[in-house]
Amino acid sequence: MIDTPNRHRAGRTLALVGIVLVAANLRTAVAALSPIVSQVNVDIPLGAVFIGVLGMLPPVCFAVFGIFAPVFTRRLGLEPALILALASMVLGHLARGLSGSLSWLIIGSVITFAGMGVGNVLLPPLVKRYFPDRVGLVTSFYVTVMSLSTLLPPLVAVPVADTVGWRVSLGMWMVPALVALVPWLTLLIRERGRIRSVDAALIEEAEPALLGRIWRSSIAWAIALVFATSSLNAYAMFAWLPQLLIQTAGVTPGQAGTLLSLYAGVGLPCALVVPYLTIRMKNPGLLVYAGMVAFVAGDLGLLLAPATLTFLWVGLAGLGPLLFPLALVLINLRTRSHEGAVALSGFVQGVGYTLGALGPLGVGVLHQLTGSWQWPLVFLLATGLAVGLAGAVISRPHLLEDDLQPTA
Repeated sequence: MIDTPNRHRAGRTLALVGIVLVAANLRTAVAALSPIVSQVNVDIPLGAVFIGVLGMLPPVCFAVFGIFAPVFTRRLGLEPALILALASMVLGHLARGLSGSLSWLIIGSVITFAGMGVGNVLLPPLVKRYFPDRVGLVTSFYVTVMSLSTLLPPLVAVPVADTVGWRVSLGMWMVPALVALVPWLTLLIRERGRIRSVDAALIEEAEPALLGRIWRSSIAWAIALVFATSSLNAYAMFAWLPQLLIQTAGVTPGQAGTLLSLYAGVGLPCALVVPYLTIRMKNPGLLVYAGMVAFVAGDLGLLLAPATLTFLWVGLAGLGPLLFPLALVLINLRTRSHEGAVALSGFVQGVGYTLGALGPLGVGVLHQLTGSWQWPLVFLLATGLAVGLAGAVISRPHLLEDDLQPTA
């Protein structure tokens, strides 16, 4: 292997700090807007359709720029591509905070989520490069930090907006993105020659047809379905859960923001435990079925008894995205090589986020057409059940490269 623990020992600490800081920035913009929609609406009129569009921007951008992330990596290298992604996040957060119209709010959001989309794809191969002997542990660590970054914005969005305005509430997330640039710029400057030599070797070894052949891999599609189900349900909830709870459970906007934080927060133990279990379980497909049951139970509760034990239904629905860390670990467990991990990461996140974009938009359209939350929740229930199809494929211990070998 090109990347070994001994060869990269000098930069591992700096890389670990950088990976954690990047993870802390990959979800900050996702849950920062929906709790303060009413305040933004005063200055920038928003309708149900446009709220749905803003809600679908994260998975759409993650999909589009996730697909092209391997191309950026081959041209620039992992570390320079990540630095470019972080710079995009800084610029996007600033543009969101300075928005004076809906078009500028959308443009700023696209720039922000573009950087996040590239960062999503680059983290798994970076873990494989610097920590091939600690894939499960480091993945667990950064997914936990990512979950924390999703938990914090709904908690502080309303108080900050009430105190200093919604523009500061949206734009302040550029600061942690600036901080995340420091270790990667330091690492790039300090070890520029070694990084370039490693990237050059990787580019020479990578097969040009790899990204084309990956479309016929059953394991790639199974992991993509797991990722898509998690993304679709999570981004639908981040966009619509506060309004759904206000209208069906009778909670206040502040309480809705707290419940959205609960939805994000229950992912913390999953981020800690799921990678550890995935590495050690003979049949990780069982975790797929666990996520399916959590989605179904939570959505059924919100559908049938939203005002009773609301926190329980929200918590159960929030356990469903345990499929997210599961998919990230499987990207490395189901590949042999670095270039295989980059290709599978781009495919899984590209396809997964493309399908995930249907969540916020589908829920918004169904809600506007029916005037109720019944059919949107039925839609989410159906997607939760569909992920069971991936369980059987993931249960079989085979690798991406096995699927892509030429047949006689």
